Amino acid sequence: MRSFTIALVAAVAAFAAVAEAPRIPVVTGAWARATPPGTPVAAVYLSIDNSGGKADRLLAVSSDRADRAEVHATVRDGDVVKMRRVDPLHVGAGERVTLEPGGTHLMLMGLESPLVEGEILTVVMKFELAGEMRVTARVMAPTAPDPHAAHHHE
Repeated sequence: MRSFTIALVAAVAAFAAVAEAPRIPVVTGAWARATPPGTPVAAVYLSIDNSGGKADRLLAVSSDRADRAEVHATVRDGDVVKMRRVDPLHVGAGERVTLEPGGTHLMLMGLESPLVEGEILTVVMKFELAGEMRVTARVMAPTAPDPHAAHHHE
């Protein structure tokens, strides 16, 4: 009986450690710019760090502030700048994917109301392996520079 109790306590402790472990990948630094009244779209920028041993894929994005949300990449074709949908967004094992102005970003379409400087926006990101994550993004001034641009060392 004693060995059963010890095994049970060890199993519960292991389960609690797994339950408290951070999800991989980890999403950080989410932000967006405030939008003028009547603007139906906005972009959200963030970093996705996958320090785990397995690649993951971002399958879907949503927000209660928009009719729909997608991952978009900015593509230059000569003098023309276009956006194309990225579906799904691959996040390799040990990789950091940065969504930033002028590059890949989350596009919110059909905004129900303008994004206002200082408010917090919630985005739900659904990963293939990590599952669903609720991410909060701070809305910055409409002219705000990328707050993480100084941290790039590429």
